[in-house]
Amino acid sequence: MNFTEFGLDERILEGIYAMGYETATPVQEQVILPILQGKDIIASAQTGTGKTAAFLLPIINKIITEPHDEHNINAMIIVPTRELAVQIAQTMEGLSYFTSVSCIAVYGGGDGASFSLEKKALSSGVDVVICTPGRMIAHLNMGYVKMQALKYLILDEADRMLDMGFHDDLMKIISFLPKQRQNLLFSATMPMKMRELARKILHQPLEINIAVSKPPEQIVQEAFVVYEPQKIPLVKEILRSKDFQSVIVFCSKKQNVKQLSNELKRANFSIDEIHSDLEQDKREQVLLDFRNKKLKILVATDILSRGIDIEDIDLVINYDVPNDGEDYIHRIGRTARAASEGTAYTFVTEREQQKFLQIEELLGHPVTKAAVPEKFGPTPAYSPRPGRSGGGRFQGGRSHHSSGGRTKGRS
Repeated sequence: MNFTEFGLDERILEGIYAMGYETATPVQEQVILPILQGKDIIASAQTGTGKTAAFLLPIINKIITEPHDEHNINAMIIVPTRELAVQIAQTMEGLSYFTSVSCIAVYGGGDGASFSLEKKALSSGVDVVICTPGRMIAHLNMGYVKMQALKYLILDEADRMLDMGFHDDLMKIISFLPKQRQNLLFSATMPMKMRELARKILHQPLEINIAVSKPPEQIVQEAFVVYEPQKIPLVKEILRSKDFQSVIVFCSKKQNVKQLSNELKRANFSIDEIHSDLEQDKREQVLLDFRNKKLKILVATDILSRGIDIEDIDLVINYDVPNDGEDYIHRIGRTARAASEGTAYTFVTEREQQKFLQIEELLGHPVTKAAVPEKFGPTPAYSPRPGRSGGGRFQGGRSHHSSGGRTKGRS
Protein backbone atom coordinates (compact mmCIF):
# COMPACT_ATOMS: atom_id res chain seq x y z
CA MET A 1 0.00 0.00 0.00
CA ASN A 2 1.44 3.38 -1.01
CA PHE A 3 1.44 6.22 1.52
CA THR A 4 -0.53 8.40 -0.90
CA GLU A 5 -3.57 6.15 -0.33
CA PHE A 6 -4.03 7.28 3.30
CA GLY A 7 -5.03 10.82 2.37
CA LEU A 8 -2.16 12.33 4.35
CA ASP A 9 -1.28 16.00 3.99
CA GLU A 10 1.23 16.78 1.23
CA ARG A 11 3.70 18.19 3.76
CA ILE A 12 3.80 14.84 5.54
CA LEU A 13 4.24 12.94 2.29
CA GLU A 14 7.28 15.12 1.58
CA GLY A 15 8.77 14.06 4.91
CA ILE A 16 7.98 10.40 4.23
CA TYR A 17 9.69 10.39 0.87
CA ALA A 18 12.64 12.43 2.17
CA MET A 19 13.24 9.65 4.74
CA GLY A 20 13.20 7.03 2.01
CA TYR A 21 9.88 5.34 2.85
CA GLU A 22 7.87 4.09 -0.12
CA THR A 23 5.25 1.55 0.88
CA ALA A 24 3.52 0.99 4.21
CA THR A 25 4.32 -1.98 6.44
CA PRO A 26 1.45 -4.27 7.58
CA VAL A 27 1.06 -2.49 10.93
CA GLN A 28 0.98 0.89 9.17
CA GLU A 29 -1.66 -0.38 6.73
CA GLN A 30 -3.89 -1.52 9.58
CA VAL A 31 -3.33 1.31 12.05
CA ILE A 32 -3.03 4.61 10.19
CA LEU A 33 -6.59 4.93 8.86
CA PRO A 34 -8.34 4.00 12.16
CA ILE A 35 -6.18 6.56 13.99
CA LEU A 36 -7.07 9.20 11.41
CA GLN A 37 -10.73 8.29 12.04
CA GLY A 38 -10.27 8.99 15.76
CA LYS A 39 -10.54 5.43 17.09
CA ASP A 40 -8.77 4.13 20.17
CA ILE A 41 -6.27 1.40 19.26
CA ILE A 42 -4.66 -1.52 21.07
CA ALA A 43 -2.03 -2.97 18.77
CA SER A 44 0.27 -5.90 19.29
CA ALA A 45 3.33 -5.22 17.16
CA GLN A 46 6.95 -6.18 17.57
CA THR A 47 9.90 -3.86 17.23
CA GLY A 48 10.95 -3.51 13.62
CA THR A 49 7.43 -3.62 12.17
CA GLY A 50 7.25 0.13 11.53
CA LYS A 51 4.93 0.90 14.42
CA THR A 52 6.62 4.22 15.31
CA ALA A 53 5.66 5.76 11.96
CA ALA A 54 2.29 3.99 12.24
CA PHE A 55 1.26 6.26 15.12
CA LEU A 56 3.39 9.34 14.35
CA LEU A 57 2.09 9.89 10.81
CA PRO A 58 -1.64 10.11 11.65
CA ILE A 59 -0.98 12.16 14.82
CA ILE A 60 1.13 14.70 12.90
CA ASN A 61 -1.56 14.82 10.21
CA LYS A 62 -4.33 15.47 12.75
CA ILE A 63 -2.32 18.22 14.46
CA ILE A 64 -1.69 20.14 11.23
CA THR A 65 -5.17 19.68 9.75
CA GLU A 66 -7.44 20.06 12.80
CA PRO A 67 -7.84 22.99 15.25
CA HIS A 68 -5.51 22.76 18.23
CA ASP A 69 -4.17 24.94 21.04
CA GLU A 70 -0.59 26.03 20.28
CA HIS A 71 -0.06 27.00 23.93
CA ASN A 72 -0.77 23.51 25.27
CA ILE A 73 0.56 19.99 24.84
CA ASN A 74 -1.46 18.27 22.11
CA ALA A 75 -0.05 14.74 22.14
CA MET A 76 1.90 12.69 24.68
CA ILE A 77 3.90 9.56 23.87
CA ILE A 78 5.03 7.62 26.94
CA VAL A 79 7.89 5.15 26.53
CA PRO A 80 9.94 2.96 28.91
CA THR A 81 13.47 4.19 28.16
CA ARG A 82 15.31 7.39 27.29
CA GLU A 83 16.86 5.68 24.26
CA LEU A 84 13.44 4.99 22.80
CA ALA A 85 12.33 8.55 23.57
CA VAL A 86 15.31 9.94 21.67
CA GLN A 87 14.75 7.59 18.74
CA ILE A 88 11.06 8.48 18.39
CA ALA A 89 11.92 12.17 18.59
CA GLN A 90 14.43 11.72 15.76
CA THR A 91 11.86 9.88 13.62
CA MET A 92 9.32 12.58 14.44
CA GLU A 93 11.76 15.29 13.36
CA GLY A 94 12.19 13.62 9.98
CA LEU A 95 8.52 12.91 9.30
CA SER A 96 7.41 16.40 10.35
CA TYR A 97 10.31 18.25 8.73
CA PHE A 98 8.10 20.10 6.23
CA THR A 99 5.45 20.97 8.83
CA SER A 100 5.40 23.36 11.80
CA VAL A 101 4.74 20.60 14.35
CA SER A 102 6.99 20.87 17.43
CA CYS A 103 8.15 18.10 19.73
CA ILE A 104 10.42 17.50 22.70
CA ALA A 105 11.87 14.36 24.30
CA VAL A 106 11.58 14.45 28.11
CA TYR A 107 13.69 11.92 30.00
CA GLY A 108 15.94 11.59 33.03
CA GLY A 109 19.69 11.41 33.19
CA GLY A 110 20.42 14.88 31.82
CA ASP A 111 21.72 17.98 33.54
CA GLY A 112 19.93 21.02 34.95
CA ALA A 113 19.95 22.76 31.58
CA SER A 114 17.97 19.97 29.93
CA PHE A 115 15.43 20.05 32.77
CA SER A 116 15.02 23.81 32.26
CA LEU A 117 14.45 23.35 28.53
CA GLU A 118 11.85 20.69 29.25
CA LYS A 119 10.13 22.95 31.80
CA LYS A 120 9.95 25.80 29.28
CA ALA A 121 8.37 23.59 26.61
CA LEU A 122 5.92 21.90 28.98
CA SER A 123 4.78 25.19 30.48
CA SER A 124 4.53 27.25 27.29
CA GLY A 125 3.15 24.56 24.98
CA VAL A 126 4.55 22.00 22.53
CA ASP A 127 2.68 19.84 20.02
CA VAL A 128 4.16 16.45 20.93
CA VAL A 129 5.89 15.32 24.12
CA ILE A 130 7.79 12.03 24.12
CA CYS A 131 8.57 11.11 27.71
CA THR A 132 9.61 8.49 30.20
CA PRO A 133 7.21 8.08 33.17
CA GLY A 134 9.51 9.12 36.02
CA ARG A 135 10.71 12.32 34.39
CA MET A 136 7.18 13.38 33.43
CA ILE A 137 5.96 12.88 36.98
CA ALA A 138 8.82 15.07 38.24
CA HIS A 139 7.49 17.87 36.04
CA LEU A 140 3.83 17.20 36.86
CA ASN A 141 4.56 17.44 40.58
CA MET A 142 5.69 21.04 40.04
CA GLY A 143 2.35 22.07 38.60
CA TYR A 144 3.28 23.86 35.37
CA VAL A 145 2.66 21.17 32.73
CA LYS A 146 -0.09 22.35 30.34
CA MET A 147 -2.13 19.28 29.44
CA GLN A 148 -5.66 20.69 29.64
CA ALA A 149 -6.07 20.55 25.86
CA LEU A 150 -4.29 17.25 25.23
CA LYS A 151 -6.04 15.21 22.53
CA TYR A 152 -3.81 12.18 21.98
CA LEU A 153 -2.15 9.70 24.36
CA ILE A 154 0.18 7.00 23.05
CA LEU A 155 1.77 4.28 25.18
CA ASP A 156 4.62 2.59 23.29
CA GLU A 157 6.30 -0.63 24.48
CA ALA A 158 3.57 -0.72 27.12
CA ASP A 159 4.37 -4.29 28.16
CA ARG A 160 7.95 -3.29 28.93
CA MET A 161 6.72 -0.36 31.04
CA LEU A 162 4.58 -2.72 33.11
CA ASP A 163 7.51 -5.15 33.45
CA MET A 164 9.62 -2.27 34.75
CA GLY A 165 7.03 -1.44 37.42
CA PHE A 166 5.60 1.73 35.87
CA HIS A 167 1.91 0.88 36.26
CA ASP A 168 1.27 3.33 39.10
CA ASP A 169 3.30 6.05 37.38
CA LEU A 170 1.28 5.61 34.20
CA MET A 171 -2.02 5.84 36.06
CA LYS A 172 -0.83 8.97 37.88
CA ILE A 173 0.12 10.68 34.60
CA ILE A 174 -3.20 9.69 33.04
CA SER A 175 -5.04 11.21 36.01
CA PHE A 176 -3.79 14.64 34.88
CA LEU A 177 -5.16 14.23 31.33
CA PRO A 178 -8.53 15.32 29.92
CA LYS A 179 -11.11 12.50 29.92
CA GLN A 180 -11.94 13.15 26.26
CA ARG A 181 -8.93 12.07 24.24
CA GLN A 182 -7.80 9.49 21.72
CA ASN A 183 -5.74 6.63 23.19
CA LEU A 184 -3.27 4.39 21.37
CA LEU A 185 -1.57 1.47 23.11
CA PHE A 186 1.26 -0.46 21.44
CA SER A 187 2.77 -3.57 22.97
CA ALA A 188 4.91 -6.47 21.74
CA THR A 189 2.97 -8.92 23.90
CA MET A 190 -0.52 -8.98 25.38
CA PRO A 191 -0.40 -10.56 28.86
CA MET A 192 -3.38 -10.26 31.17
CA LYS A 193 -1.97 -7.23 33.01
CA MET A 194 -1.73 -5.44 29.65
CA ARG A 195 -5.39 -6.07 28.92
CA GLU A 196 -6.30 -4.82 32.39
CA LEU A 197 -4.42 -1.59 31.67
CA ALA A 198 -6.17 -1.30 28.32
CA ARG A 199 -9.59 -1.62 29.96
CA LYS A 200 -8.72 1.27 32.29
CA ILE A 201 -7.63 3.76 29.66
CA LEU A 202 -9.08 2.80 26.25
CA HIS A 203 -12.60 3.46 24.99
CA GLN A 204 -14.08 0.82 22.68
CA PRO A 205 -10.67 0.14 21.14
CA LEU A 206 -9.98 -1.48 17.81
CA GLU A 207 -7.67 -4.43 18.46
CA ILE A 208 -4.94 -5.09 15.92
CA ASN A 209 -2.51 -8.00 16.17
CA ILE A 210 0.60 -7.85 14.02
CA ALA A 211 3.03 -9.50 16.43
CA VAL A 212 4.26 -12.97 15.67
CA SER A 213 6.04 -14.75 18.49
CA LYS A 214 8.54 -16.23 16.08
CA PRO A 215 11.71 -14.67 14.71
CA PRO A 216 12.01 -14.09 10.96
CA GLU A 217 12.79 -17.27 9.02
CA GLN A 218 15.86 -15.70 7.42
CA ILE A 219 17.69 -15.59 10.76
CA VAL A 220 20.19 -18.42 11.17
CA GLN A 221 19.86 -19.49 14.82
CA GLU A 222 22.48 -21.62 16.54
CA ALA A 223 23.41 -22.33 20.16
CA PHE A 224 26.82 -23.13 21.62
CA VAL A 225 26.62 -25.23 24.79
CA VAL A 226 29.62 -24.15 26.85
CA TYR A 227 31.14 -23.70 30.27
CA GLU A 228 31.22 -20.10 31.54
CA PRO A 229 35.03 -19.66 31.13
CA GLN A 230 34.73 -20.68 27.45
CA LYS A 231 32.47 -17.76 26.55
CA ILE A 232 35.02 -14.97 26.05
CA PRO A 233 37.44 -17.09 23.97
CA LEU A 234 34.50 -18.28 21.83
CA VAL A 235 33.28 -14.72 21.24
CA LYS A 236 36.76 -13.80 19.98
CA GLU A 237 36.83 -16.88 17.75
CA ILE A 238 33.47 -16.03 16.19
CA LEU A 239 34.37 -12.38 15.64
CA ARG A 240 37.61 -13.37 13.93
CA SER A 241 35.90 -15.96 11.70
CA LYS A 242 34.54 -13.31 9.36
CA ASP A 243 34.78 -9.58 8.75
CA PHE A 244 31.47 -8.68 10.39
CA GLN A 245 30.49 -5.05 9.81
CA SER A 246 27.88 -4.77 12.56
CA VAL A 247 27.55 -7.01 15.64
CA ILE A 248 25.60 -6.71 18.88
CA VAL A 249 26.56 -8.89 21.85
CA PHE A 250 23.82 -8.99 24.51
CA CYS A 251 24.65 -9.69 28.15
CA SER A 252 22.11 -10.07 30.95
CA LYS A 253 24.29 -8.24 33.49
CA LYS A 254 26.25 -5.02 33.14
CA GLN A 255 29.20 -6.66 34.92
CA ASN A 256 29.40 -9.12 32.03
CA VAL A 257 29.19 -6.23 29.56
CA LYS A 258 32.14 -4.50 31.21
CA GLN A 259 34.26 -7.65 31.47
CA LEU A 260 33.66 -8.74 27.88
CA SER A 261 34.12 -5.21 26.57
CA ASN A 262 37.50 -4.90 28.28
CA GLU A 263 38.67 -8.25 26.89
CA LEU A 264 37.62 -7.36 23.33
CA LYS A 265 39.26 -3.93 23.53
CA ARG A 266 42.51 -5.57 24.64
CA ALA A 267 42.21 -7.84 21.60
CA ASN A 268 41.96 -4.72 19.38
CA PHE A 269 38.40 -5.21 18.18
CA SER A 270 36.39 -2.15 17.07
CA ILE A 271 34.06 -2.24 20.06
CA ASP A 272 32.27 -0.16 22.68
CA GLU A 273 29.72 -0.84 25.40
CA ILE A 274 26.36 0.49 26.54
CA HIS A 275 24.68 -0.03 29.89
CA SER A 276 22.92 1.88 32.65
CA ASP A 277 26.13 3.09 34.34
CA LEU A 278 27.05 5.27 31.35
CA GLU A 279 26.09 8.94 31.23
CA GLN A 280 23.34 9.72 28.74
CA ASP A 281 25.53 11.72 26.35
CA LYS A 282 28.04 8.84 26.23
CA ARG A 283 25.26 6.34 25.46
CA GLU A 284 23.96 8.51 22.64
CA GLN A 285 27.45 8.93 21.16
CA VAL A 286 28.09 5.18 21.25
CA LEU A 287 24.76 4.50 19.51
CA LEU A 288 25.50 7.16 16.91
CA ASP A 289 28.95 5.71 16.19
CA PHE A 290 27.44 2.23 15.87
CA ARG A 291 24.68 3.41 13.52
CA ASN A 292 27.23 5.28 11.40
CA LYS A 293 29.48 2.19 11.18
CA LYS A 294 32.35 3.92 12.99
CA LEU A 295 32.04 1.08 15.47
CA LYS A 296 31.65 -2.57 14.43
CA ILE A 297 30.80 -4.29 17.70
CA LEU A 298 28.47 -3.18 20.47
CA VAL A 299 28.31 -5.03 23.80
CA ALA A 300 25.08 -4.17 25.57
CA THR A 301 22.57 -5.08 28.23
CA ASP A 302 18.92 -5.62 27.34
CA ILE A 303 18.47 -1.85 27.16
CA LEU A 304 18.95 -2.28 23.39
CA SER A 305 16.84 -5.39 22.82
CA ARG A 306 13.59 -3.49 22.34
CA GLY A 307 12.70 -0.33 20.58
CA ILE A 308 16.07 0.73 19.22
CA ASP A 309 15.94 0.68 15.45
CA ILE A 310 19.38 -0.13 14.08
CA GLU A 311 19.49 -1.56 10.58
CA ASP A 312 21.89 -3.99 8.89
CA ILE A 313 23.04 -5.98 11.91
CA ASP A 314 25.07 -8.95 10.63
CA LEU A 315 25.25 -10.91 13.84
CA VAL A 316 23.62 -11.00 17.28
CA ILE A 317 25.34 -12.97 20.04
CA ASN A 318 23.45 -13.81 23.22
CA TYR A 319 26.39 -14.00 25.59
CA ASP A 320 23.88 -14.98 28.29
CA VAL A 321 20.58 -16.78 27.67
CA PRO A 322 17.76 -14.21 27.76
CA ASN A 323 15.34 -14.43 30.67
CA ASP A 324 12.39 -15.52 28.53
CA GLY A 325 11.35 -16.33 24.99
CA GLU A 326 10.02 -12.86 24.23
CA ASP A 327 13.36 -11.29 25.19
CA TYR A 328 15.12 -13.84 22.99
CA ILE A 329 12.95 -12.91 20.01
CA HIS A 330 13.50 -9.20 20.59
CA ARG A 331 17.24 -9.67 20.91
CA ILE A 332 17.75 -11.73 17.77
CA GLY A 333 15.23 -9.52 15.96
CA ARG A 334 17.96 -6.87 15.80
CA THR A 335 19.31 -8.82 12.83
CA ALA A 336 17.56 -9.81 9.58
CA ARG A 337 15.67 -6.53 9.36
CA ALA A 338 13.98 -5.34 6.18
CA ALA A 339 14.02 -8.83 4.63
CA SER A 340 17.81 -9.17 4.89
CA GLU A 341 19.49 -12.26 6.27
CA GLY A 342 21.13 -12.44 9.67
CA THR A 343 22.72 -14.74 12.21
CA ALA A 344 22.03 -15.21 15.91
CA TYR A 345 24.22 -17.26 18.25
CA THR A 346 23.36 -18.06 21.86
CA PHE A 347 25.81 -19.30 24.50
CA VAL A 348 24.17 -21.79 26.87
CA THR A 349 25.87 -22.81 30.11
CA GLU A 350 24.78 -25.74 32.26
CA ARG A 351 22.72 -23.60 34.62
CA GLU A 352 20.98 -21.86 31.68
CA GLN A 353 19.88 -25.01 29.86
CA GLN A 354 16.42 -25.22 31.40
CA LYS A 355 15.81 -21.57 30.53
CA PHE A 356 16.94 -22.16 26.95
CA LEU A 357 14.69 -25.22 26.64
CA GLN A 358 11.72 -22.99 27.48
CA ILE A 359 12.77 -20.66 24.66
CA GLU A 360 12.91 -23.61 22.28
CA GLU A 361 9.42 -24.63 23.38
CA LEU A 362 8.14 -21.14 22.61
CA LEU A 363 9.80 -21.29 19.19
CA GLY A 364 8.24 -24.71 18.58
CA HIS A 365 11.49 -26.33 17.49
CA PRO A 366 15.01 -26.95 18.76
CA VAL A 367 17.74 -24.46 17.99
CA THR A 368 20.65 -26.13 16.21
CA LYS A 369 23.49 -26.90 18.63
CA ALA A 370 26.70 -25.80 16.90
CA ALA A 371 29.93 -27.67 17.58
CA VAL A 372 32.42 -25.82 19.73
CA PRO A 373 35.95 -25.94 18.23
CA GLU A 374 38.02 -28.77 19.69
CA LYS A 375 40.76 -26.45 20.97
CA PHE A 376 38.38 -25.08 23.63
CA GLY A 377 38.27 -28.47 25.36
CA PRO A 378 35.29 -30.53 26.58
CA THR A 379 31.86 -28.93 26.67
CA PRO A 380 28.71 -29.82 28.63
CA ALA A 381 26.07 -32.09 27.12
CA TYR A 382 22.78 -30.36 26.38
CA SER A 383 20.55 -32.08 28.92
CA PRO A 384 18.06 -29.57 30.31
CA ARG A 385 15.54 -32.07 31.70
CA PRO A 386 16.49 -33.41 35.15
CA GLY A 387 17.22 -37.12 35.02
CA ARG A 388 17.74 -37.26 31.28
CA SER A 389 21.04 -37.79 29.53
CA GLY A 390 19.91 -36.51 26.18
CA GLY A 391 18.73 -33.14 25.02
CA GLY A 392 15.33 -33.19 26.68
CA ARG A 393 12.23 -32.75 24.62
CA PHE A 394 14.11 -31.00 21.84
CA GLN A 395 17.24 -33.05 21.31
CA GLY A 396 19.56 -30.83 19.34
CA GLY A 397 22.65 -33.02 19.22
CA ARG A 398 25.98 -32.07 20.72
CA SER A 399 29.46 -32.95 19.63
CA HIS A 400 32.50 -33.01 21.88
CA HIS A 401 34.84 -33.55 18.95
CA SER A 402 34.61 -31.14 16.10
CA SER A 403 36.86 -29.85 13.39
CA GLY A 404 36.05 -26.27 14.14
CA GLY A 405 32.31 -25.95 14.29
CA ARG A 406 30.22 -23.43 12.42
CA THR A 407 31.25 -19.97 13.56
CA LYS A 408 30.60 -18.12 10.35
CA GLY A 409 27.54 -15.96 9.83
CA ARG A 410 25.74 -15.31 6.59
CA SER A 411 26.20 -11.90 5.06
